[in-house]
Amino acid sequence: MNAPETDPAGGPDGEVLPVVAPHLRELRRRASLTLEAAARTAGLSPAHLSRLETGQRQPSLPMLLALARIYGTTVSEVLGETSADRDAIVRAADMEPTAAGGWTYWQAGAPGRGMQALRVHVPHGAQGDIVRVHPGEEWLYVLSGRLRLRLGDSAHLLAAGDSAHFDSLTPHRIAAQDPAGVELLFVHTLLQSPTATLCLGPTTGGMP
Repeated sequence: MNAPETDPAGGPDGEVLPVVAPHLRELRRRASLTLEAAARTAGLSPAHLSRLETGQRQPSLPMLLALARIYGTTVSEVLGETSADRDAIVRAADMEPTAAGGWTYWQAGAPGRGMQALRVHVPHGAQGDIVRVHPGEEWLYVLSGRLRLRLGDSAHLLAAGDSAHFDSLTPHRIAAQDPAGVELLFVHTLLQSPTATLCLGPTTGGMP
């Protein structure tokens, strides 16, 4: 499923994520990046990044991860959570769902840490053609459903209880095998560098 326009990660036009937009411009300026430089690093046009900053376009979860790395921060801060919210315990009642790029995710770890822990629901057909390559490590655990995971040239089908731990520089794709989708626990490292990048792009065909 290819995204509209030329951006591989954004949501449809007209979708707004109000809690994100107010922080994006502030974080970019704090990282001393111009709109053009930040857009180029993220693989976007300056016009598209401007629409993200004004709330006219909704970023996907991979785009939130990319912007967090580019700006040397965490997804939690991009979402507007402050360090005062940091705690060792995360209660189920406090895990508010956020929809982005067709995925639904819940913060499963404390904000502002060097690792981000998420519970993610990936619907069938959502972003199955997006290739991700970025510094760091990822660990995922299948809670329910079946996951199609492409790592480099190898394809894997993971069922509930299976897990994967890999270097994020390995090109990888994630997709749900079944119509009901797949639910994951997902942990990734956040490199605290404004020059760290996440390269996203749709492939010419769907996952095998």
